[in-house]
Amino acid sequence: MKILTAAQMREIDRRTTAERGVPQLVLMENAGARVFEFLSHKFGPLRDHRIAVICGKGNNGGDGLVVARHLHTRGRCGKLTVVLVADRAMLEGAGVDCPVELVRSENEWEAALGAILDSTLVVDALLGTGLRGPAEGLALRIIRDLNSRFVRARVVAVDIPSGLASDSGEPVGESVRADHTVTFTAPKIGQIFPPNCEAVGELHVVPIGSAPSLYEDDPELYLATIDPTGILPLFAPRPRAAHKGDFGHVLIVAGSTPKPGAAILAGTAALRAGAGLVTVATTARAAAIVPAHTPELMTEPLPETEQGTVSPAAFDYQRFENIVARKDVVALGPGLGTSDQTRAFMTKAIGLCAGRLVLDADALVPENVRPGAVLTPHPGEMARLTGLSTAEVQSRRLEIAREFARSRQVYVVLKGYRTLVAVPDGRVFVNLTGSPAMASGGTGDVLTGLIAGLLAQFPKAPVEQAVAAAVWLHGRAGELAARDLGEQSALATDLLARLPAAIASLRDA
Repeated sequence: MKILTAAQMREIDRRTTAERGVPQLVLMENAGARVFEFLSHKFGPLRDHRIAVICGKGNNGGDGLVVARHLHTRGRCGKLTVVLVADRAMLEGAGVDCPVELVRSENEWEAALGAILDSTLVVDALLGTGLRGPAEGLALRIIRDLNSRFVRARVVAVDIPSGLASDSGEPVGESVRADHTVTFTAPKIGQIFPPNCEAVGELHVVPIGSAPSLYEDDPELYLATIDPTGILPLFAPRPRAAHKGDFGHVLIVAGSTPKPGAAILAGTAALRAGAGLVTVATTARAAAIVPAHTPELMTEPLPETEQGTVSPAAFDYQRFENIVARKDVVALGPGLGTSDQTRAFMTKAIGLCAGRLVLDADALVPENVRPGAVLTPHPGEMARLTGLSTAEVQSRRLEIAREFARSRQVYVVLKGYRTLVAVPDGRVFVNLTGSPAMASGGTGDVLTGLIAGLLAQFPKAPVEQAVAAAVWLHGRAGELAARDLGEQSALATDLLARLPAAIASLRDA
């Protein structure tokens, strides 16, 4: 699903009218009707509710008046109060024949509060996506009161919470904190990226009459969410005659004697993702531990340095060359270490990888980046790749991930809240699954293995489809772990245990 700016959304509305013959008034009517339908479905029966509809000027207020009309004529509400923070001219053509409180000053707002403070539902249609700066004056007063004084009410925002920036994740001022937001046609940038997305509540995207071809097929609109329907085909039933050789062979080059867990987690995740065969290449002492945790993993013990990390001696007698031969995907980096010897090993090993390549953790240094590789950095590792500070990466995540992917012709998975998948052609996909429960050591190793396992299974699928599927499932498994175990207690191994349920939930999503 494409993510749009306010200007892009206005252009789609304009083209819907100019090219498809759908009048603006019809779009507004459809928008109001969709919000009413959401209210009826989510909170029905509406006769049990006291509802206040707060409408401002402009299109957003017009949408709110349509909602109010449907509530009055179809909703059978227990109580309905409409507050119009605009001139009476807004009512012309809206068809609202229920009483309307006109508010044009803070004193009039204070007087109106007596009739609506007991509301159980508030529809926020005060300010829309056309906001150019922070809310001020009367609008700011109303926003503050909605956030602090309506203690019994659930707040449903029409299109966007009032005061929220539509084109940025960064606040421009105070905004309504909604429980639900019903937005039209496509999500907006401010509804997706933190911290602004925290004010949106649960986001619901509804159609109002614009043809998807006007935006979904436009290559200039490069930003989109990871859509479960786009990755579901990878999880179709397998042929009855399938065997392990049909689903790829992954080589995990990871771990060390001090950190064997990284290799175990990545290797097990590749198996859980469905890879037919997975081999773990790690130090000899670490390799001895791997089968005890996951006996299905094959191992290749490698020579180690005095620090217990993989040594360049792994290339003696073409040993590593023989190991990497005929592997469909190589994932390299987690837990390998950063000594000079080990870094020399990684750089040479990468040069020998002919198939698909996934780089993570200790392998994420500029000299290891090669076109076509999948990189999975957290912000600190992205800073190391770009020479920027971690703070700058965090403040410009979208721009930096996209530019790096385009300039180096790689796939960048920039991990964090709302993980990004940036593609060499400039497209960027935003993941909406995940949980704070994933802020635990080893979860990144699980993601590396998932990506490798899916890439190995689907050599003909676009790389970004397999990568996006892994990122979505990783976040969904984290959500399930948080649900079952709590955000503090979930471990990386708990994500592994919930991957089957995460895959099953794709169909529901």
